[in-house]
Amino acid sequence: MTACLAGREGRPQDGRIGLLPSRRGRFRLPSEGPAAPSHDKVVIAVSSISDPPRPEQAEDVPPLAPAQAFDRWRYAGVFLLLFLFGTETFLVSPLLPTIADSVHTTEAAAASSVTAYVLVYAVAAPFLGLLSDRFGRRRTLVAGTLLFVVSNAAAALSTGLTLLVVSRAVAGLAAAAAGPAIWAHIAETAPEAVRGRALGLGMALFSCGQVIGVPLGGFLAGLAGWRSAFWALTIGTAAAVPLLLSQVQRRSAQAAAPQVGAVRAILAGWADPTLRRALLVNTVFNTANLGAYTFLGAVLVQRFDLSVQALGLVGVLVGAGSLVGSLLGGRLGDRARTAGRSDLPMLPLWGVLLAAGVALAAKGPGLVLALAGVVVWFLASGGFVTDQQTLAGTIAPELRATSSAWLTSTMYAGTGLGAWAIGTFGNVTDGTLLIGTGLALVAALGALAVSLGLRRSAASGA
Repeated sequence: MTACLAGREGRPQDGRIGLLPSRRGRFRLPSEGPAAPSHDKVVIAVSSISDPPRPEQAEDVPPLAPAQAFDRWRYAGVFLLLFLFGTETFLVSPLLPTIADSVHTTEAAAASSVTAYVLVYAVAAPFLGLLSDRFGRRRTLVAGTLLFVVSNAAAALSTGLTLLVVSRAVAGLAAAAAGPAIWAHIAETAPEAVRGRALGLGMALFSCGQVIGVPLGGFLAGLAGWRSAFWALTIGTAAAVPLLLSQVQRRSAQAAAPQVGAVRAILAGWADPTLRRALLVNTVFNTANLGAYTFLGAVLVQRFDLSVQALGLVGVLVGAGSLVGSLLGGRLGDRARTAGRSDLPMLPLWGVLLAAGVALAAKGPGLVLALAGVVVWFLASGGFVTDQQTLAGTIAPELRATSSAWLTSTMYAGTGLGAWAIGTFGNVTDGTLLIGTGLALVAALGALAVSLGLRRSAASGA
C-alpha cells in the first residue's frame, strides 16, 4: 500500500490518524464510504491536532468559560490602594489655607508640598518600576504601601513646613513604587479575555478617588482639622496591607526583565518602537487633556460666572466621565481582542472625542452643551488611559512596571507643558481651545499610527 501523509503546512506532524465522521455518526477512514476507490491505495490523513471526540465523550469536556471569569475580590487590595492614591492627588488642594495658618507660612509656600509629591513621583517612577520588574510585584507593592502609611502619618504630625514637604515627597516616592507595580500585577494576572475590564475598573476607582479627594479633604478638615485627612489616608492604607499579603503572590508569573545596566533597562521602553510612539502620544494627549483641565474652572467662571459650589458639581461630572470612560474602554478593548483585534482600534477615537469635548467646554453655546463637553472630555480621558495601560502591560511583558511608570511620568510632563502653554495666552479660554483641541487632534493622528503599527506587527507575526 502507498500512504499519503497530509498535514497543515509549517506545523509539526505528530503521526495521528485523522478519522472522518460518517452520516450515521460513527467514524470512518477516508477510504471508506459509498465511493471507495477501485485501486488498493489507502489515504491516511495526519492531523496536528487531537482526534475529534466521540459523541458519547463530548459531555466529559469541561467548559472553558469559567477560566476567563474576572474575580474582582482577588484585586481588592490593589483596587483599594488605587482609590487612595487617587484621593491623595487632590486632597491637599482645599486644605492649603488651613495648613498655611497651622504651620505659620503662606499658601504659596504650603503649595510646595503638592509640587514635592508630583515631582518626586514623576522622576522616581521609572526607576522604581524597574525594581518591580526585576524583584517582583509583591516586594515593591508592600514596601511602597508601608512607606505610604508612614509618610501620611508624618504629614499628620507635621508642625512645620519642612517636615510637611518632606513627608509629601516621601508619599510621592511610595506611590511611585506601588503604582506601576499595581498596574503590572493586574495586567499579568487578569485573564486575557477580561484584562481590559480589570485595568478599566482600577482606573475607574483611581478616578473616583481623585473626584472624592477634594470634598473629602474639606469635609474632614471642617470636622476634625486638616490633620484628620492624612490620618484617614494612613488608616485606609494600613487596612490594605493584609489584603496585599494574602492576594499578591510572592513571585507573580512575570517575564524576566532584561539583565542589563539600570539606566539602559529604564530606557528600554523608549527603544521599543511601539512603546516609544505610545509614550509620545501619551505626552501630547495629556498636554491637551490635563494641561487644559488646569484651567477648566477658570474657563467656566469666565464664560458663565459659576460659583464655587457649582464648580464642585462640575467635579462630579469630571469623575462620572472618567468612570464611564475607564469601564467602557476596558470592555471595548476586551471585545476587540476577542474578535482578533489587538491593535487598540479605539485609541485614535479617544483623541477625537477629547478634541470635541474641549471645544464644547471652551466655546459650546450655552452651559448645558459646555457641561456635556466636560463629560465627553473625561470619558475620552478615561478610555485613553485604560487603552494605554493595556498596551503597556501587553507589548513588552518583561517591562510592564517600567512602561507603566513611563506612562505616568509622561502624563505629568504633558500636564506641566500644557499648563505652561495655555498660561501664555492672555485669554485662558482661547488658550484652552487652541492648545486643547489642536493637540488632541495631533494625539489622535499619533494614536492612529500606533494602532496601524500594532496591526502590521500582528499581520507579520501571523
